[in-house]
Amino acid sequence: MRVLALASLLLVAAVGLPLCAAEPTNDEIADWPYYGGDAGGSRYSPLTQIDKSNVAELKVVWEYHTGDLSDGSDNRRKSEFETTPIVVDGTMYLSTPFNRVVALDPETGWEKWSFDPKIDLHAGYSEGLVNRGVGLWTDPGKGEGEACRRRIFLATIDARLFALDAAAGTPCTDFGAGGQIDLTRGITNITRRGEYEETSAPAIASDLVIVGSSIADNDRVDSPSGVVRGFDARTGSLRWSWNPISENIAPTGAGNAWSTISVDIGRGLVFVPTTSPSPDYHGFRRPGDNKWADSVVALSANTGEMVWGFQLVHHDLWDYDTAAQPVLAALRRAGDELPIVIAGNKTGNLYVLNRDTGAPVFGVEERPVPQSDAEGEKASPTQPFPLSPPPLVPQRLSADDAWGPTPEDRNACRAAMEKLRSEGIFTPPSLGGIIAFPGNLGGMNWSSGAFDPGRQVFVANVNIFPMEVHLIPRDKYQESERAAKEGRFRAEVSPQHGTPYGMSRQLLMSPSGAPCNPPPWGSLVAVDLAQGTIRWNIPLGTTADLFPNSPRVISGTPNLGGPIITAAGLIFIASGMDNYLRAFDISTGAELWKGRLPAGGQATPMTYRLRGDGKQFVVIAAGGHGKIGTKLGDSLVAFALP
Repeated sequence: MRVLALASLLLVAAVGLPLCAAEPTNDEIADWPYYGGDAGGSRYSPLTQIDKSNVAELKVVWEYHTGDLSDGSDNRRKSEFETTPIVVDGTMYLSTPFNRVVALDPETGWEKWSFDPKIDLHAGYSEGLVNRGVGLWTDPGKGEGEACRRRIFLATIDARLFALDAAAGTPCTDFGAGGQIDLTRGITNITRRGEYEETSAPAIASDLVIVGSSIADNDRVDSPSGVVRGFDARTGSLRWSWNPISENIAPTGAGNAWSTISVDIGRGLVFVPTTSPSPDYHGFRRPGDNKWADSVVALSANTGEMVWGFQLVHHDLWDYDTAAQPVLAALRRAGDELPIVIAGNKTGNLYVLNRDTGAPVFGVEERPVPQSDAEGEKASPTQPFPLSPPPLVPQRLSADDAWGPTPEDRNACRAAMEKLRSEGIFTPPSLGGIIAFPGNLGGMNWSSGAFDPGRQVFVANVNIFPMEVHLIPRDKYQESERAAKEGRFRAEVSPQHGTPYGMSRQLLMSPSGAPCNPPPWGSLVAVDLAQGTIRWNIPLGTTADLFPNSPRVISGTPNLGGPIITAAGLIFIASGMDNYLRAFDISTGAELWKGRLPAGGQATPMTYRLRGDGKQFVVIAAGGHGKIGTKLGDSLVAFALP
């Protein structure tokens, strides 16, 4: 929890910076008041001080250390520093992997205050130690200087919701019980700590704070309810709740919203991205489409009543969550502006929906998909495919596509792939095993995307690698679970209680550890929404930090953490498995700059400028990610022009 002054850490040697930079001449100012930049998650800033002509001059101007770092020892989960700070009225607020909230001076990085909710760091959370951000609400009924006029809301991994005085960092005692409420109350079927969690920033709509939940995958049919709830921002009292899956249809749970919820303040709507119903890979106890899991749903912000819904995956058998925050935008058509919702998911499909009705703007067709051969399973006969834009990732992989860094690796991949069922996307899980491509970490994840309203371009980072998925007969499950725990079986194994099968899933990879599909395994994609076409698609990140002694560097790595766009036509993103923050030209995809980070940048950056005569800052959390294996750290790093 200290700040390093880094005046001597100019990045001249790394990126060839000139010794001097031009003085800024423009006077735009802008905060970053929401996790996604604005309430609709556009991740767009009007700032232009940093532009294509000077972005190569960026340097580190301050670095803050949270002190919250776990390498997995001492019976703790590894840390995942995924936060995106917010900046409002001269103060920056962020959350740490240990779920602390910190307030900083945005121009110097000096700490103003910190709050510790004291989560149990040794609990068996289904996620790692993670928290992606906070929400802020200003009480219009209170005057300037009154306690808790401005409130910071934090939803913790142990499922508590806190209201803090933004000025002092102390709990607002009129909210709930002493400043917090227990979010597990009223939720059915919670059987253990870590099964029901909060990992994303709460949404704010009028005088409500709205939360979903993160629920452990694949444990059993009757997992906890994925209900979404709106609480009074002053008192913490429950105002409404909405369940994505009707309890009268099937004894299933989840369908939860673990990602970020978007808000249309003017329309009084909230847009909820929902995930797979439980369990992920067998659905005989949840027949039918399982609405409204795997969907984007518009709810009344005041009442929680459903206005419309659009399902992206029917009867999910692949963990194809709608993990990305829905992006609210305006599409220019025939001289008018059409309000839209941009929704992507792990399939790599991108849906553009009318914000008022949920109707697809470019059209969607139901296409036949492969059917299941598993006992009791009835897969959906069709799935929805957008007519445009085209998929952001490949959706078919066969043994003929096998790849490896050596001939031996390639042959091993081909031999393994020939044994697995692979009929394109939506091939249902089976006893003999399938290639799920993209896998459950593929396509668009919580990183979401960014939209440039002037250029009408949407940018998203995607993952492109296959998973090998097997159903495990119940009488053989215990042996498979024991083998996984002992390290004899490298796959993730889960029981799926209440179904005939357990499941296993693992990255389909060669003996050397590389994915069996040709690189890139991660890309940055720009979509021209005016035309419904892909403008460019480039590899994101390299293997240089993963294999520092290898003579071969591969471009395009798995990635987590999204992009932002500025009015100057710049895209800022880290996300890859090398430790760099990069700037790209939105028109061409050309890399214009990269700045070295002290650890993995598995977070979405943000940008702000507080004064007309001040600097524009670009800030990113650089703490790595325990699950994907990037270098761990505890840094929040700020870049600016000299």
